[in-house]
Order: sequence, then C-alpha cells, then structure tokens
Amino acid sequence: MTFTEQANHIFNQAINDYHLTDDVDTPIRNPYCRDSIEYSLYLKCWIDTVQWHYEDIIRDPHINPAEALALKRRIDRSNQDRTDLVEEIDSYFRQLYSQVTPLPDARLNTESPAWAVDRLSILALKIYHMKEQTDRTDATDEHRARCRAKLDVLLEQQKDLSTAIDQLLEDIQEGRKYMKVYRQMKMYNDPATNPVLYNNAT
Repeated sequence: MTFTEQANHIFNQAINDYHLTDDVDTPIRNPYCRDSIEYSLYLKCWIDTVQWHYEDIIRDPHINPAEALALKRRIDRSNQDRTDLVEEIDSYFRQLYSQVTPLPDARLNTESPAWAVDRLSILALKIYHMKEQTDRTDATDEHRARCRAKLDVLLEQQKDLSTAIDQLLEDIQEGRKYMKVYRQMKMYNDPATNPVLYNNAT
C-alpha cells in the first residue's frame, strides 16, 4: 500500500466517523496509537471535517451575530490546530528521511509533503460532499448532473495529487529531492506581532 492509499483510507474513515453524528461538537475518537502517523492523519482530516461544517454554519444568513463571532473564534483556533498538525506531519517526514543524503543535483520542491497531504485531506472532503449532492432527491436533474461532472473532476484530481505525493516521497527517499520546512509564523495570532492586540494590551 502506498502512503497516499493509506492516507486516503484514513481520511475516508475520519469523514465517515464524523458523519455518524454530523455534529461539530462530537468528541473525536481517534482509533490509532497516539505517536503514529495514522493518528496524525486521522486527526488532520477530523479537524478539516469539523471546520468544513463550521464554514457551512457561519454562512447561515440568519445566524445570530454573537453566535457568528463565537464561531469565527472556533474557526481561528481550528486553523491554528490545522497548521500545527501539518508541521507535525512534516516533522514525521523529516525524521523518516533523516538518513538520506541528497544527490548533488537534488532539487527543492515547491511545497513540503505535509502541505500536499493537507490538500489531499480537503479533496477527500470535497469528494464526500459532492457525492452527497449527486444523490439528493430534492434537487433537480440538472443540479445532480452538474455535481456528477464536478465529482468526476475531483476524483481525477485526487488520483493525480496522490500520484504526485507518492512520487515526491519516492524522490526524497532516493535523494533526488530534499525537503525544507518553514514554520508558518502567523502574525495575527501572536499578541507580540498583531498591532490590534499589542496596542490594546492592559
């Protein structure tokens, strides 16, 4: 089994587990060992799935403004958790390939493996929810047909992205490419770098 075959299986598992209740407050029950990459992949997709539904809820035109603000705060925390977890997954890859000596002509990839995995997790969610649209009995035939066409594109994209990730990991393992990880350094979350926060500190 390739890495992305394993990842896509775990992503689908997390998405299906969430939809057993379809409630953003459902506690996560990660079935994998805490220090395993499987645990991180499941957690990654669970965070993405919950945030997907946060984004649906906050677009309700009738949402109470106070509830919307509270939800925006939850989305901000979720984004930070997502970023932290991507960096954790990249640390796994760095450790996994730490003994590899890059070839003299090794090249740097445009993104790290974990950020590509992040996109793969989101694709799994898009596929799940687009498939839902193709099965809606309350929608028109035209709507379902449009969604089926979009689903076909998403499935092709998932196949291509999976292949590209597996090829990238193979290139890193063989020394043809090397990886560097730059921390996100988000300034708006930091009270020392966000002027709204440090100018209003008491």
